[in-house]
Amino acid sequence: MSFLHCKDTTFFSKKIVYDSFLSRKCIKFAEKFGCFRKDMKSNVYLQANNLTRRVGDKTLFEDICLSIAEGQRVGLIAQNGTGKTTLLNILTGRDSADGGEVILRNGLRVGYLPQMPVFPMDMTVMEACFWHAQVDNNDSEEAMELEVRSKQILGKLDIHDTGRRLSVLSGGQLKRVALANVLIQNPDLLVLDEPTNHLDLDMIEWLEGYLSRRCMTLLMVTHDRYFLDRVCNLIVEMDNKTLYTYRGNYAYYLEKRQERVDNMRAEIARANNLYRTELEWMRSTPQARSHKARYREEAFYELEKKAKQRVDEDKMRLSLNNSYIGSKIFEAEYVCKAFEREGGEPLVILKDFCYTFSRYEKMGVIGNNGTGKSTFLKMLLGLVKPDSGHFVIGQTVRFGYFSQESIVVDDGMKVIDAVQRVAEYVDLGGGRRLSAMQFLQHFMFTPLQQQNYINKLSGGERRRLQLCIVLMRNPNFLILDEPTNDMDIITLQVLEQYLQDFRGCVIIVSHDRYFMDKVVDHLLVFKGEGLVDDYPGNYTQYRMAAKTVEDDSATKRASAASAAPATAAKNFKPRLGEQKPRLTYKERIEFENLDKEIDALTEEKRSIEAALSSGSISVEEITELSKRLPVLTAELDEKEMRWLELSERCS
Repeated sequence: MSFLHCKDTTFFSKKIVYDSFLSRKCIKFAEKFGCFRKDMKSNVYLQANNLTRRVGDKTLFEDICLSIAEGQRVGLIAQNGTGKTTLLNILTGRDSADGGEVILRNGLRVGYLPQMPVFPMDMTVMEACFWHAQVDNNDSEEAMELEVRSKQILGKLDIHDTGRRLSVLSGGQLKRVALANVLIQNPDLLVLDEPTNHLDLDMIEWLEGYLSRRCMTLLMVTHDRYFLDRVCNLIVEMDNKTLYTYRGNYAYYLEKRQERVDNMRAEIARANNLYRTELEWMRSTPQARSHKARYREEAFYELEKKAKQRVDEDKMRLSLNNSYIGSKIFEAEYVCKAFEREGGEPLVILKDFCYTFSRYEKMGVIGNNGTGKSTFLKMLLGLVKPDSGHFVIGQTVRFGYFSQESIVVDDGMKVIDAVQRVAEYVDLGGGRRLSAMQFLQHFMFTPLQQQNYINKLSGGERRRLQLCIVLMRNPNFLILDEPTNDMDIITLQVLEQYLQDFRGCVIIVSHDRYFMDKVVDHLLVFKGEGLVDDYPGNYTQYRMAAKTVEDDSATKRASAASAAPATAAKNFKPRLGEQKPRLTYKERIEFENLDKEIDALTEEKRSIEAALSSGSISVEEITELSKRLPVLTAELDEKEMRWLELSERCS
């Protein structure tokens, strides 16, 4: 394999454009009106040609081609174990393919966030942020600007102590430092492998807005479907060892992928019909064939290959006959829990928390990192003791716990053996049973993969196996702590269907907004310092309600702030006999500049208010303007009060 840089690369050909996003009629239309040329050039950042990669006797992908042009935001989707991370490593030069070439534009700066970042552990957080950044050591202004930017991004990612050593950080904190490191590099091409892992919901929404607003070229792997939908404008799916390109966001991809699968099924059905006819001819024709017969024979083998193709079949909804669960599930009675912080100040998780859990309830638990979500689950399971109060668990409750920590499984075992050790069959009800092998197939472990040893599985495949082990125990109360981390989208869709049909109770801690919207009907919102809100609805409903409250509060603050300067000016009266100090030279300059600044801020405020009331701007723009308005109003209020103070002294 070769890894090259070039100044210019021909990006579009008729075939690429047709296969990707245009029909034949569109091409003729484009040629007629001059908006498509055979010699069309584009500012291509990366071109991969005929890449092939094998691991042992398994082919991950074969003769795949990929082009990324300036401004494209590409989301890469594939099932776990099919080579997504391997492909990213090849494209960024950290690994090599068995065949093909990768061509980068000359001088292209690539920033890469790996799934498992590696830093020298004796570094501080700030040193790690500067590790890959290209800074002129003699340019103190550039270094200072980069440091300020680093602290801003780290603050958004809830890392404030920039002098801490990396050796004392958790894996999640290390991933966030690596994310900050790659963002401050300001690369031409940003490559991200699961960037939303270990981020809480506020961080994910901040990163979503950050990437959406900036003119960046992106290539990323993520299971966060809302993130894909709102950030990406091109989806690339790796399926059956090849790539399929969809020029649109995730919603567009879902629609067009179904069309592709339906067309492929129709082609395979036609091939099967023709194959039966040709098979009879092959069996009846003598071995000594004419030239024409030999040509037909060669065509037969191609037809046979196509007829034996398989596409993803729609999985039947898996509804297990879970063990009976009574009406009493659990009750939390005045539960309190706190931990000692490093500085000695207690971190309050729960304070006099009371709750009665209902039968068949499906609850989501959300909140920022460090607010105690996982601790709450462990207290419910009896793994962590509360400081005071207690949980009363119903006698019929059988917990199934899927944690962030890995389940201990013998790496020397085969996949099927690990599951059969838990149970040979699961009960579907009505006298029907599902074998361990059939259950694993439902979660995308083919019969061949089930014979693999666990130590050969990818990280996502291990998580999927651990989930199967939990579900095979047939619990009636599932507790899932970050079940979507490292899971591929196909597995998430199967799990969503399973949980929707689950005849039992569910509690889920997750930062996957799409997943929560699909599954839960109720939320506990951990806000920190022991404050927990109870909200009857899914995540999107909660965010819409919270946004309405924020907008109302911002409007009231803006109205009050607008009225304050006029009231202050009207009521401002200097006391008789008071000696007013004269303005200094610096204050006179400030006074002269305040007029211009107040005019500019007033005009900006008017334009924001007009935009918000126009009804013609996007949700993202509304969000940004709503955040800016109260800040702007406060700044305007401060400058007007300062102007009044200085004007009184110069009168």
